[in-house]
Amino acid sequence: MKNTLRTLILAASAVTLPVSIAQAQPTSHSVDRAVVRNIVLVHGAFADGSGWRKVYEDLTNRGYRVTIVQNPLTSFEDDVAATRRALDRQDGPAVLVGHSWGGTVITEAGVHPKVRGLVYVSALSPDAGETTAQQYDGYTTPPEFVIETSGDGFGFIKPENFAAGFAADATKADVDFLAASQVPINMASFGVTLRHAAWRTKPSWAVIATEDKAFDQRMLQDMAKRIGAKVTNVPASHAVYVTRAEVVATVIDDAAQQSGAVSP
Repeated sequence: MKNTLRTLILAASAVTLPVSIAQAQPTSHSVDRAVVRNIVLVHGAFADGSGWRKVYEDLTNRGYRVTIVQNPLTSFEDDVAATRRALDRQDGPAVLVGHSWGGTVITEAGVHPKVRGLVYVSALSPDAGETTAQQYDGYTTPPEFVIETSGDGFGFIKPENFAAGFAADATKADVDFLAASQVPINMASFGVTLRHAAWRTKPSWAVIATEDKAFDQRMLQDMAKRIGAKVTNVPASHAVYVTRAEVVATVIDDAAQQSGAVSP
């Protein structure tokens, strides 16, 4: 079955869970000043952690301890649990980074006490009491980004659309690898209601790929504005974490330094 992303997420939005709503809280960016040497990277849908390789290498060269979460993408709860396990293993405060769907995951998991800052890389950022699907209301996903869903409700990016929709500025070798290694996501995950919104109490940064075809550009800019993120715009595709890894790593570095004092 072949569908546009908007059609699929509208169907997913019917799925909800009980929620303890925290959205009435005012946004507050006060954090404890502490040394931040740990970075936790969370990938999005249709991908795995291997796409972070260049960002990982850049950050480790800068002296950071980097952990890459492998989201199972089987459910929202499973992805949040995987991220929490990674945070539990950190030896001190951390900056939590999410790409695309990973933004929803870090929004929920980022209330973890070890998280000092959040970095959204062309990423979603719902509020508590909202679903991911609701973020698309009023926006139009570019036609290049098309998802195929299987009978069990898991979605893949349509093969012939992968390059244009996900990684238009990547090398052919990188496009082929990303396409071959993509992990399907349970589309019902987009309809789960968040219990927490970490960006309400933690400082946020956003890297926005201005040539992203997975999201309406207005949607990316509006989400970043709503959460009060410090925005870095970069001409890149949705695979900005692969094609402009040095920019992404620099924003993460800035987030670590500004949400704490990084030792040399």
